[in-house]
Amino acid sequence: MEEFKFTIEQLEVVAEKVYEFMRPTPQYNWPLLSSRVGSEVWVKHENHGPTGAFKVRGGVVYVDELLKRYPETLEVIAATRGNHGQSVACAASRRGLKSTIVVPIGNSVDKNMAMKSQGAEVITYGSDFQEALEYARELGTIKNMHMFPSFDPILVQGVGTYAWEFFTAVSDLDTVYVPIGLGSGICGVIAVRDALCLNTKVVGVVAKSAPTYALSYKNKKVTPSASADTIADGLACRTPVDEALAIIIKSVERIVEVSDSEIKQAMAHYFTDTHNIAEGAGAAGLAALLAERNKIRGKRVGIILSGGNVDSSLYQSILQCDNKWEENK
Repeated sequence: MEEFKFTIEQLEVVAEKVYEFMRPTPQYNWPLLSSRVGSEVWVKHENHGPTGAFKVRGGVVYVDELLKRYPETLEVIAATRGNHGQSVACAASRRGLKSTIVVPIGNSVDKNMAMKSQGAEVITYGSDFQEALEYARELGTIKNMHMFPSFDPILVQGVGTYAWEFFTAVSDLDTVYVPIGLGSGICGVIAVRDALCLNTKVVGVVAKSAPTYALSYKNKKVTPSASADTIADGLACRTPVDEALAIIIKSVERIVEVSDSEIKQAMAHYFTDTHNIAEGAGAAGLAALLAERNKIRGKRVGIILSGGNVDSSLYQSILQCDNKWEENK
């Protein structure tokens, strides 16, 4: 696991590569949100990135390294529920590569459209991410396309730049809540925290209906879940990545499971308290923070709004339900 330990110098080099493509994203303390939680809450706004999610940081770094090592590469393939696919499509197109993205049946219409607009061929296959992933691997082998991973040390370095920005901009964070999809984001946060020699506690967040990382963390070994049917499509995995799980078991304070109902409420709270749009996975950190508000009351805490790419029809329905709930309070 040595490759997941960053030095400050390495972070600076990787950040320069990321900033050739995008500017740093902001972090804000929102008074209404802090009042709701009862703590000083800082939000890292990865929803403000050029693809609306943190993944593209890793994508642009990975493609640059891929072409350095294998300049003959012409096409990449990946499986996704959306944000990883947008990262792959965007980063590939930027360097003149073709990309094929496999998504499961019923995937976000808006995310599919976004991937196509960024140059990807989108193929629908399978009932969930795991089946789409297995098909992507098979198709990539048959057609000699480079399989673009969802988790890799290079991706972790790239996405870790958001943690570097966050920790250097906001001092003395007691705890940071980080959503876990396949683990690149939280492993990046852990690596940067350690590089900066901070005492900040890192808490992972998963959906109750996609609990594989929570189960695996508890059992200290890979424990697949039977399903991953959640509104937070960025968290909808059934099997953890071995390397990510090892880091999480060693370095995460705890993992909090949140329900889809709690995630929806957090999405609505982001809008009312900050006027920011959060997708399900992006709101999971706030959902966990609200569930643990008594545990962290009065402390300075951080949450990662990891993405804002939610279908408009779904988002409207969530806000309408929240308005009715507020009216009936």
